[in-house]
Amino acid sequence: MTDFMMEPGGQIPVVADSDLVVVGGGPAGVAAAVAAAREGLSVTLIERYPYLGGLASGGMVLVLDDMCNGDEITVRGLCTELIERMEAMGLCVSPPEADRRSDPALWRKWSRWGVYDFHSHQKPQPICYAVAFDPDGFKRACNAMVAEAKINLRLHSWFSRALVEDGDIVGVVCESKSGRQAIRGRIVVDASGDLDVAASAGAPFTHGAYIVTTVFRLGGVDIEAAERFEYESPDAFHAVDREARRLIGGSWEKWWLKTPLPGVVWCNCPHMTGFDGIAVEDMTRADFEGRERIARLVAHVKANMPGFERAFVVDVAPQLGIRQTRLLDGQYVMTKADVAHRRHFPDSVARGRDYYYSYRCLLPKGVGGLLVAGRHYSATSTAQKSSREIPPCMAMGEAAGIAAALALESSSAVADIDVRTLQRRLRARGADPGDVAAANANVALAAE
Repeated sequence: MTDFMMEPGGQIPVVADSDLVVVGGGPAGVAAAVAAAREGLSVTLIERYPYLGGLASGGMVLVLDDMCNGDEITVRGLCTELIERMEAMGLCVSPPEADRRSDPALWRKWSRWGVYDFHSHQKPQPICYAVAFDPDGFKRACNAMVAEAKINLRLHSWFSRALVEDGDIVGVVCESKSGRQAIRGRIVVDASGDLDVAASAGAPFTHGAYIVTTVFRLGGVDIEAAERFEYESPDAFHAVDREARRLIGGSWEKWWLKTPLPGVVWCNCPHMTGFDGIAVEDMTRADFEGRERIARLVAHVKANMPGFERAFVVDVAPQLGIRQTRLLDGQYVMTKADVAHRRHFPDSVARGRDYYYSYRCLLPKGVGGLLVAGRHYSATSTAQKSSREIPPCMAMGEAAGIAAALALESSSAVADIDVRTLQRRLRARGADPGDVAAANANVALAAE
């Protein structure tokens, strides 16, 4: 039986009143806030951590991928701008167009950056448009974009509950060192990643699960020596590498990748199953388990992997790498078939690799004034696992921010805006909403 305590009532101070409130300062939330502010809305952006960028920066998911369909770049707009800002800092790397193809020499040159087509069955897998970046560069680029847009940014603020009146969301309550505080908004975007706002507001959702990861970086690596060992002593390399992946207990084939920082490699592992990303007990156990596995791996590679003799842990990501928790049960639920068969939607407002997002995937049922953007959009668990990468989440956020502006301009509900106008506005801003179907899109399924 669960024990309860009574919480005292009382007034909550309103510390901000904006056209748009965005909860979550990850890639989708930053894009939503910046897009709306550039359309003239007053925007408050709420983030629980002391930095922006979410899983890209704090979770150290240090490759932006799933944003090209063959030679066509499918995610543009604010994502492209952010990449350009990091390039200007010298803190991101991507292959030039001439190198984006399948070739053994190019594979050796680029594969350890993680910039190849993971989905291709071609050998070697083609190098493609993707971006390896530094997490602090991502934070700084987000900071600059938010500051330039004059967004009211509130870091160190944990979302607590949604404020709902007559079926419409009218704001949120946050917890902070300053106590409980209310932020009012005419429209709210839930970019929390875990559907915290929509769930609190009463919108229906499902609960999924996937692997979680305690990402880390190693310094002191002689990368040239490590690559020579991989390509010039392949049998010995595979034996050492196989044991490394066994000790880490779950990783992609290339468990370490290059970063823009000399001698620093990114380790997107260990991948761990059986943990619920919104259960405090599970997240605590995952953090402990991850560090234990990291220690075992580091000891092994220091002793056995040429190039790693002087390796040391630079940092472990401050955010646990959560891929799936709550998923919106929205006005349209994207399916695995939609993703696998490249279904094109007439109301597409964002694209991923070769798949499209219907605007209805951002709209909850039963709650007005609310949009959803990020990995918790309306999709089945199996569909989300193959369509939740960071660039398309940014594209969803950009669409949500401009949709909020259109709703306020036209005095419409967010569910009733003219999607064609939204698509045109996104294109005018340099984004690709997916209104024009690619040659390999499945338009035969588009009628629904």
